[in-house]
Amino acid sequence: MKCRHCGQPLHLPFLDLGSAPPSNAYLSEAALCAPETWFPLRVLVCTHCWLVQTEDHAGREALFTHDYAYFSSFSTSWLAHAKAYVQAMQQRLGLGADSCVVEVASNDGYLLQYVQQAGIPCYGIEPTASTAKAARALGLTVVERFFGVALADELAGAGRQADLIAANNVLAHVPDINDFVAGFASLLKPQGVATFEFPHLLRMVQGCQFDTAYHEHYSYLSLTAVQRIFAANGLVVIDVQELPTQGGSLRVLAARADATAHPQSTLDGAARVSQLLATEAAAGLLGEEFYNDFQPQASRIKCELLSFLLQCQTEGLSVGAYGAAAKGNTLLNFAGVRPDLLPYVADRNPAKQGQCLPGSRIPIVDEAHLRAHQPDRVLILPWNLRDEVATQLDYLHRWGGSLLWPCPGWRSLDEQARTNSAVPPIYHRS
Repeated sequence: MKCRHCGQPLHLPFLDLGSAPPSNAYLSEAALCAPETWFPLRVLVCTHCWLVQTEDHAGREALFTHDYAYFSSFSTSWLAHAKAYVQAMQQRLGLGADSCVVEVASNDGYLLQYVQQAGIPCYGIEPTASTAKAARALGLTVVERFFGVALADELAGAGRQADLIAANNVLAHVPDINDFVAGFASLLKPQGVATFEFPHLLRMVQGCQFDTAYHEHYSYLSLTAVQRIFAANGLVVIDVQELPTQGGSLRVLAARADATAHPQSTLDGAARVSQLLATEAAAGLLGEEFYNDFQPQASRIKCELLSFLLQCQTEGLSVGAYGAAAKGNTLLNFAGVRPDLLPYVADRNPAKQGQCLPGSRIPIVDEAHLRAHQPDRVLILPWNLRDEVATQLDYLHRWGGSLLWPCPGWRSLDEQARTNSAVPPIYHRS
């Protein structure tokens, strides 16, 4: 395999999770009677441009289908994040009735609804029919296609260039990252700004967040790699912010490379970019040794999860899970967990309820199932939303139930305090 950005051969391994079906390919009752398609799930590192990436086995059309089941609006904390983003960008860029905002991968309208409420013209670009339909139900305009240079040129030619383009958690999801990024340079107005949010590779490694690896994530991104990709495709990084979302993310602000005296290019922004690049270099991201310890840590967490579930079974403790999330599917399939050890996963998204998780075939139930069965232990699979979910499931304490999450390892809150570790615990409350 060759690097999807620079074309150099890939030799350095990062993570091997065996094989798994696509993490969002949920199974209907009828699909349970048919075979599943599994693909190898290996992640490699380009030692030329330092882009970390999965092997190519599944095309985007096979992963982002018409019945795509991930709807962003089911997370209240993510809605709050989107609303705050719109307010911040409106103030920073002076957006108003004469502006145009575009979101690439607009999903169900979770973000553009706040742009619309602010009276700013906007539209979304979203290839999955299920989420595009939900966005249109909010009165939003959606272009239902995959984004790249061809679509960007078409929209720009029709006078639909943008003052702001938002791209939240999509840069990692594109197989042709060069074509995707080059599209922003075409769709932006000369003085426009594009923002990209994505999980930070440095935080992924430091927290052993191996469950964020799945086929839909073609790339695992550092600022070092992103800056090089942007420079090769007509964009320049003008600012960066570190965010707590998704276990530690970056928000990168970029402008067209041909823009002169860009109003958003500031000394503070340039300093933040330089500082984070230096932080990544100091951490070792530009050397092979940085990537060598990730696999053993992932294997350790897998074994600890299995030991925990087997111990619960031996002690007669009932276990359920919350959140039919892609990262949870990665974890469960890597560990080989099946319904005999984890009988159900609750989720508030009706599009997932009544189906089964891909690979493990664990049934997805509604939250009322938790109240009815009163499990002793509940695993929060989307651990990045643990605070939100912990508040939502606070009623578990009524029957002595406990919440846990599998990142970065199976340690109690007491042990966390004793070791004075900066890594978040998984044992939340009892």
